[in-house]
Amino acid sequence: MSTPYVVRLAEDPADREACFAVRKEVFVGEQGVPEDLEYDAHDAGAIHVLAVRQDGVPLGTGRLLHGEPAVAQTGAGPSVGSLGRLAVTEAARGLGVGAALVRAIEDAARARGLAAVDLHAQTHALGFYARLGYESYGPEYLEAGIPHQGMRRSL
Repeated sequence: MSTPYVVRLAEDPADREACFAVRKEVFVGEQGVPEDLEYDAHDAGAIHVLAVRQDGVPLGTGRLLHGEPAVAQTGAGPSVGSLGRLAVTEAARGLGVGAALVRAIEDAARARGLAAVDLHAQTHALGFYARLGYESYGPEYLEAGIPHQGMRRSL
């Protein structure tokens, strides 16, 4: 059985807009994150990944920060990337899209010579990331009014 979606780097403007539309639907629409917090200056230099159904409908997205933006986000050294803005549409949840996006981001991190990936997980998603090999660290904190926990995985 073939996968009903593909995950690819979002390199052209239409793919980037699809990523932003998924983020708006999930973070702004469902979770109530203010739009001015959802989109930031890091989007321009980030590596974005996009999951799309075979008919082109966007299902999910995520981004990887590397270099100075990642250092600022993680507090770690330049060998650690920062996975963020992982979002899967409600209709696509349970299809493995989130895990496929995480693995694509990790592949992009490896391709850039990074040794680990760090993320700020919403606490309800800790189990999801733990199953993918991420380990929690530090105290729980609020980000955009939502409880989060730091997590990291060596590559």
